[in-house]
Amino acid sequence: MWSKQQAVAEPPVASPSSAPFSSPSSKVGSIPSRSVARLGATIQIKGQVNGDEDLQIDGIVDGPIFLKGYELTVGSDAQLTSEIHAGDVVAYGKVVGDVHARGRVDIKREGSIVGNISSARISIEDGAHFKGRIEIDPTKTRSAAD
Repeated sequence: MWSKQQAVAEPPVASPSSAPFSSPSSKVGSIPSRSVARLGATIQIKGQVNGDEDLQIDGIVDGPIFLKGYELTVGSDAQLTSEIHAGDVVAYGKVVGDVHARGRVDIKREGSIVGNISSARISIEDGAHFKGRIEIDPTKTRSAAD
C-alpha cells in the first residue's frame, strides 16, 4: 500500500546520463548556458565541421571548423589541425592552424595553439604554449551583432 511517507523518503534519483552537460568554461551565476554539442575522445573527423551551436571537441579533427559565432572548447586530449572560425575559443588541448574569433580566445595552462590568432580579446595562462601572430581588433565584437 502506498503512503505519503514512502514517497517523501525516496526522492527520485537522476541518472548521470540525464544530467545536463556543463562545459569547463561555464561560470557559476552566469546567464543560463546554451546547449553544447560534444565530439568524444574516440571521434576522429577528416573534413569540414559546420555548426550553429556551442561545441566541445575531445577527439581529433583534421579540417576547417565553422561555428558562426558560437563557442568552441578544445578539450585537454583534443588534437585539431584546423582553421577555426568561431565566436569564442577556449583551448585546453592542441590546435595547429589559424584561429579567428569574434569574441575571445583563451589558451589554458595545458593548451597549445600553433598558428595566427585574430580576435577581439585574448588570454594566455602561464604554462600555455603559443606560436604565431596575434591580431587584436576590439571592433570584432560589435560586428558580431550584425
